[in-house]
Amino acid sequence: MINRNTQYIKEFGAHLKTLRKQRNLTQEQLAYDCDIPISQIGRIERGEVNTTISTLYLLSKALEIPTYELLKF
Repeated sequence: MINRNTQYIKEFGAHLKTLRKQRNLTQEQLAYDCDIPISQIGRIERGEVNTTISTLYLLSKALEIPTYELLKF
């Protein structure tokens, strides 16, 4: 059984959504910049998936922030 902290995953998703909106990006634009499906952005923002380190890297590059900023929430 995988132990997941669902509240933490939801909080990360909310933080990502805030960062995206601060940059006036749509989910579609962010997905395009990351070369990942738009549905994946939605699942991450809703806290439905525990995203990977690789995706964190792509998100940070698309948002033009250091990767650690994604985890400051």
